[in-house]
Amino acid sequence: MGLPRPGRPAARRARPCHPVGPAWLRAFRAARSVLGRPFVADLDAVRERLAGPRTAVLGHSWGAHLALRYAIEHPERVSHLIYVSGTGIDPDRGWHPHYERNLRRRLGPHLNRWEALGTRTLTPAEERERAILQWSADFADPDAAMMHAEDMATPWLGINRDCNQAVNAEVKRELREADIAARCRALDLPVLIIDGPEDIRPRWGVDSLAKALPNCERVSLPGSGHLPWVENPHDFRRAVVTFLDATM
Repeated sequence: MGLPRPGRPAARRARPCHPVGPAWLRAFRAARSVLGRPFVADLDAVRERLAGPRTAVLGHSWGAHLALRYAIEHPERVSHLIYVSGTGIDPDRGWHPHYERNLRRRLGPHLNRWEALGTRTLTPAEERERAILQWSADFADPDAAMMHAEDMATPWLGINRDCNQAVNAEVKRELREADIAARCRALDLPVLIIDGPEDIRPRWGVDSLAKALPNCERVSLPGSGHLPWVENPHDFRRAVVTFLDATM
C-alpha cells in the first residue's frame, strides 16, 4: 500500500521515490538473501539512483526507524525527515505490552478466530486470513478496518517471519547499544513526527524521541490509527506539504 501523492505545492519541488516493486518484494520474501542485508546501504543506493545528493526521507512504522537511522548515519544526504507511526527509541520498549493488550482489545469479535489460527501450522489462505484479522486492528474505524486490511493483503505475498524476527532483533540491539538518543540530539535537520491517535502502539512511546530531536514538529491526525494516510488522507497530505513548504 503506497503513500499518497504529495499536494501540488510540494510536487513542484519534490518527486516521490517509491523503492517498492516486484524485485524489492521478492527480496523481502527471500529470507536468506535479506537477513543481515545493510538496509541503510539499500536506502542510500535508492537515494543515489533516484533522488540525487540530498533528499527528504519519509518512513512508516519500522520504516520510520530505518529513515531515522539513515538520517543519523548520513545527515548530509537528508534534507528533511518525516517519521510516521514509529515506536520511538526507548531501549526498554515499554510500549510493547500495551500494544499487545490494545491489539487483543481492538480485535474484539475476531479475537477467538485470530487466536485459534495462531495455534497451528497454517495454509496460505489461513495465513492470509490471520494477517487480515491482525492488520484490521491498525485502523480506527471498525466499519472500514477489514476492507483496509483486505487491501493490504492483495495481492498476497506471504509473510517472511525469519526476516521479521531478524529485523526486530536488530532494532532491539540498536536501541540497547547505539545511544540513539544522544545521536538524535546532534541531528541538525527538520523532523516531522506524524501520529495516529488511535494507533494501538501507544504514542507516548515516541515522546523521548521528540524531546531528543532539536528541530522537531509533531502532529496527531484525528480519526486515524497506524496508517494515518489511509484514514485521514487530507490532513496527512496537508501536514507533509506544509512541513516541506515551510522548511525547504
